[in-house]
Amino acid sequence: MKLIDTHAHLFTDEFQSDLDAVVIRAQAAGVTKMLLPNIDETTIHSLRSATANHPTCLYPMMGLHPTSVTKEWKQQLLTIRRELDENFYVGVGEIGVDLYWDQSMCEEQLSAFEEQLKWSIEKDLPVSIHFRNALNEVIQSIERVGSKRLRGVFHSFGGSKEELQQILALNNFMVGVNGVATFKNAAVAETLASCPHDKVILETDSPYLAPVPFRGKRNESSYITFIARRMASLWQISEEELATITTRNASQLFNLTM
Repeated sequence: MKLIDTHAHLFTDEFQSDLDAVVIRAQAAGVTKMLLPNIDETTIHSLRSATANHPTCLYPMMGLHPTSVTKEWKQQLLTIRRELDENFYVGVGEIGVDLYWDQSMCEEQLSAFEEQLKWSIEKDLPVSIHFRNALNEVIQSIERVGSKRLRGVFHSFGGSKEELQQILALNNFMVGVNGVATFKNAAVAETLASCPHDKVILETDSPYLAPVPFRGKRNESSYITFIARRMASLWQISEEELATITTRNASQLFNLTM
């Protein structure tokens, strides 16, 4: 059984002392590839270091996370763009809009998001989108920039059937399912059970959102097996079939060899 963790921040301080062991455990669990979306200009070095040390299984993305956007976002994006131009990346991410904690930077977040969406079209790369409390705003930005020319994933999906339909209406986008799927939430389970199989990829969002039975602890890529088991149960298929479907979806979206 082969799995791909499409969203993990394994380059953060939480993994500074044991990244090698984390990668070994993931590979032992069948996780062949782990995709690492950047956070901001301060994390580029650690991201590149992690992927350089594990080039056969860690794949980087480059972007500016919405909660890192400041009034100097244009200068921040100059650094991010330079890095994207000079090195290999499988996607533009993590980008988006977050209106959960603070709405005062909404305008700046939207501007930074739309600029990075344009990059993804220019470079023909998928985007990994953060959309906490901002689904409508994110979709409006995608439509302004050009939904037919964009593709990617709405990371950490845990919404309603109506929200899922809004995402699926964009045609070229998938949803990233992580530990939230294992939490006790019947509405989310029902929504994910009805999601088309070709629109789901798996992720951990490590070190955050660890699945049951590790909820509240540091998450890591090997725990994706618990998410796979949950989705297989919701879809009423075998874990092997679930792995085949989601690995194919991720490989196609991010142009990875299976």
